This record gives sequence, C-alpha cells and structure tokens, in this order.
Amino acid sequence: MRFSKSQALGFAAMALLALGWPFAAAKAGPREIDAAAHATLDQFFYEVRSSRELANRAAGILVFPTVVKAGFWFGGEYGEGALLVRGRTAGYYNDVSGSFGLQLGAQARSVIIMFMTPEALDAFYAKDGWKVGVDGSVTVIAVGAGGAIDTNTIHTPVVGFIFDQKGLMYNLTLEGSKISRIYR
Repeated sequence: MRFSKSQALGFAAMALLALGWPFAAAKAGPREIDAAAHATLDQFFYEVRSSRELANRAAGILVFPTVVKAGFWFGGEYGEGALLVRGRTAGYYNDVSGSFGLQLGAQARSVIIMFMTPEALDAFYAKDGWKVGVDGSVTVIAVGAGGAIDTNTIHTPVVGFIFDQKGLMYNLTLEGSKISRIYR
C-alpha cells in the first residue's frame, strides 16, 4: 500500500500527537492529584460493591485517576497519582510504559492498585521504579455480575482494578508498567 505525501505527513503528525499527548497532560500539582485521586476512589466505591471493605483492609492504595495511552506504531502510556495510606497521601507517583506494534489511537483509564499486606507495601517502597510483573505481580480483579467483588476470595498481596468512564474494564493487564515516585 502506498501513501501520498500528505497522507504520510498526516500519519506522522498523528503519531507525534499520540506520543506527546500523554506526557503534555502531566504536571498536575499536589492539590489536583489529591482531589482527582479521592474522586476516583469515591467513584470506584460507588460502582463496585464491597470495594470499600476491601480498601479498608489494604495497607496502601495507589490511585491513578487518569492514565492516558496513545500510539501510532510506537505507543506510550502515562499517568500521575497518589499513594494513600490510611486515607492520607503518602507520596506521588507516575505510571509509564511503552509498546511497539500495530496500534493507533488513544484511550484514558483509571487504575487503582491495592497493597493488601504491609510487606507488599514495604516491597513497593523499597524499589525506585517498581516494575509490574518484575518487582511485584498485580492481580487484576474481575468484577462479578451486578458490580460486586467477593472480598473473601481475594488473598493476593497486590490487586488492581482498571476502569474508564463506561465502568470497569476486563481482561486488561498492568504488565510492563513502571511506577516511580515523583516529587510535587
């Protein structure tokens, strides 16, 4: 398939926009990150029955209100969030990942990662640049019928939830994400 010069320039412009958009949207201040993290958590509690009970058992909750993924052959993903310990902000973090392959477009999603044991939270703190799947495994929880989770069957040290404006998203992974502390 051949592309005209204007089509090639259009694709190149889309690629630059797609790759730059997630990173240009960053740089929120502490107040904005805190407000967005708490609003995202409130939305999660509203949409998923028993989630507040699970959150109350967690040693820490990492909330990324908006993680933007965009790409044109090369893809990038970026989001900023807050780690909440006993309801208070314990630090700010970013989530970065990259990919290569057939991809075109952009999407935004929210990510919540719960550290269910103090040991899991300590292991997260101990790493500068915690890589999902390498430094720690995150079990992405599927939500049952009626938007409920069975908190009695969750026994893994780190669990994650991914959702967008339409609700919880299924069959997604956080593998390959690198989560690093940022200072705001």
